Amino acid sequence: MSVIVVGSANLDLVYTVEAIPAPGETVLATGGGRHPGGKGVNQAVAAARAGAATTFVALLGDDDAGALLRDSLRGAGVVDATRVTAGETGTALITVDAHAENTIVVNQGTNALFTSLADDQAQLIRDADVLVLQLEIPLETVRVAAAIARAAGTRVLLNAAPVRPLPSELLALVDVLIVNETEAAQLAGDDARDLFSRARALTRDVPSVIITLGSAGSALLHRGDAELTRVDAHEVEAVDTTGAGDTFCGAFATALDEGLDMPSAVRFATAASALSVQRVGAVPSIPDRKEIDALVSSL
Repeated sequence: MSVIVVGSANLDLVYTVEAIPAPGETVLATGGGRHPGGKGVNQAVAAARAGAATTFVALLGDDDAGALLRDSLRGAGVVDATRVTAGETGTALITVDAHAENTIVVNQGTNALFTSLADDQAQLIRDADVLVLQLEIPLETVRVAAAIARAAGTRVLLNAAPVRPLPSELLALVDVLIVNETEAAQLAGDDARDLFSRARALTRDVPSVIITLGSAGSALLHRGDAELTRVDAHEVEAVDTTGAGDTFCGAFATALDEGLDMPSAVRFATAASALSVQRVGAVPSIPDRKEIDALVSSL
């Protein structure tokens, strides 16, 4: 049993501020740090810490940021199947205010150059049980990875973020689509005015859809269902929501890999996400299996 994540890798530069600056305004940070990040890295670390045998595929630069990310992945127990090329590894500038809201600016770096999969990386996808994808790398690479997985019987999870129009050729390869409420609204179109209609519109293209709703929990719909399955969020005091969605995706992939049914997997992922928002940073905030199990069993 194993999870493979194909996606982006960034070095996050995180600054905590009292208030996110307005255009033209300069503010002083109350703290700061450099942390591993990028949706791909976050999801791979989340899957590994949740207990899955996890492999990560990405394209890194031949710089200090790339070396830091590789060391971090290995330290988290992730099998490193990244490649290195000449260039600058992706970076993200993140500001987090006193209410745990954030703004993020991403410089794609070598993520934008990740246009092909090596033969050994393709074989790792075939050998895995669950493939996790996001949209911070070229869309064609996402489609190719999904096609390799589908042909091998590997389950495909797509976190459609950052949101963009998705071709039907890609959606036809996806088993589970994970989006937040804003992303669901954009992908479902103007005719879908409420949560159920948006989820139902998305299940025309994929068998199952999960819509994460922040402090309101999440909603699950399978194609043909007459109503949503709702999972409540945990009541916690959020410090930083950066990476919470990625933590959800990685933990959900682990639960699915272990054979949990979809509602149980969503509950497991919801607990992981609730733990993550109580700490600053993306990778530093991701909980381990012991913490997740403790929160799940306390309910």
